[in-house]
Amino acid sequence: MSATINLEDVFKLSGIPTYTFVEPNEYKKLMVSIRTKGRGVVIEGPSGIGKTTCVLQIIKDLGLKGDFRVLSGRKRRDRAEIENLLTADSFGGVILDDFHKLDGEIKSKFSDLLKVLADEEVEDSKLIVIGINKTGKSLIEFSNDLRNRISIIKFESNPEEKVKELINKGEEALNFSLNIKDEIVKEAQGSFHIAQMLAHNACIASKISERCNEKSISNLSYESLKESVLSELDLSYSDVVTNFVKGQRVKKGSRAPYLHVLYWLAQADEWSINLQELLVHNPTHKNSVGQILTKGHLKTHFESDERFSDVMYFNSDTSEVSIEDPKFSFYLRSVLWTKLARKIGFYSFDFKSSYDFALSFAGSNRDDANYIFERLSDNEIAVFYDNNEQSRILSENVEEYLAPIYRSESVYVVPLLSPQYPTRIWCKFEGDVFQARFGSNSVIPLRYSDCPIGMFDATNGVGGFSIDVNEPRESQLDSFVQLLVDKIHEKRIEDAENSNMG
Repeated sequence: MSATINLEDVFKLSGIPTYTFVEPNEYKKLMVSIRTKGRGVVIEGPSGIGKTTCVLQIIKDLGLKGDFRVLSGRKRRDRAEIENLLTADSFGGVILDDFHKLDGEIKSKFSDLLKVLADEEVEDSKLIVIGINKTGKSLIEFSNDLRNRISIIKFESNPEEKVKELINKGEEALNFSLNIKDEIVKEAQGSFHIAQMLAHNACIASKISERCNEKSISNLSYESLKESVLSELDLSYSDVVTNFVKGQRVKKGSRAPYLHVLYWLAQADEWSINLQELLVHNPTHKNSVGQILTKGHLKTHFESDERFSDVMYFNSDTSEVSIEDPKFSFYLRSVLWTKLARKIGFYSFDFKSSYDFALSFAGSNRDDANYIFERLSDNEIAVFYDNNEQSRILSENVEEYLAPIYRSESVYVVPLLSPQYPTRIWCKFEGDVFQARFGSNSVIPLRYSDCPIGMFDATNGVGGFSIDVNEPRESQLDSFVQLLVDKIHEKRIEDAENSNMG
């Protein structure tokens, strides 16, 4: 009597496939590299596409299973053993998974170790490093001459025919056909892990738990299967997503920079993004996402909750964000981002202007301008402040750079109208540019009490804020900043309502 073939051994949710292993395109190249004595192997690529599974299968096929142990940079209990490899005379075969999780100093030492193993053609130590995209590049950056001493094998997302082959093998093992196989293949987006998960749940929904005695076919709707899977994943990931997009707290008037980081990650084909590169193509976010990146707020936020690092990886040195958990990627693709933004308290998700406020001021009022900039930036509001733009202005035609900002690229212009303002050349230039905006409710003057009457006739009748130069400055500026926050918050709500009407 033949043994029963169970569903959990066919479409496996974790571990090495028993019936559904599919050789990825990189299989032969990787097998030869593993078989080559003394040569280090680095495998890089997105999570969930079968890198570790492929390595373990090759080791099994080569009859080397007992010669290798698996260590993970993700597991704290493995850290001591990982560091011991650096000083061991020989360590046999080691698969070092999640290499990107190790700190820079340890990575540098492993770069040196791989070089030594290659130069000395060590035959009793074999190191296989597995990590996310650009793992090989990170090692070479520590040692430029390492490139020709190791094999770097990049795993791409699996083509649909490979994912379909996996499903076919599972169907054959269970004597059962999935009527939504094509939809599962498409939705897996090259991930064997997601394909296994969806096929497993499809079988459960069809009440298939083991091999069928007679050939049968499912009668499922993919949409109902997807909703069922997402409902289950929601228990694991809903709070993670909500807490991440909020940042440290939801700030009134915020441009929702953390939400955009996650949104961009959800759209990424390879489950990995480079924020610096994305900001070049999304300039309206350079003063929101750019701020949390350059000021270290994003790094602090990632480190504030262990659940974030369970599903994502952030490299603050390169500004790379990658998905660690394939199921999290599947979940992110289903998020209704505009609805989520509104639910949390972000009224705008799309921004037409690069800046919410553009400050115009004389040099003698720089301390006040800087204070306003810092307080607004703390609220994740985009502000044009010249000191924060020096690297961008460098080598540019300054007039051509500034004119669009004061003319149309900021929602509001905030001129600091002190006695010195009309005497400064750049203030006059900026004022000439934004003068046309009077009457469009987009200029908010900050008036100093020591200005002679009639100095700024153009601003008469325009609602602004007055600073008494004889009173403590900071509390007055705080009041003004709060009014600006309220103003941009109201503008976001107004834009959202107009968008709904459209």
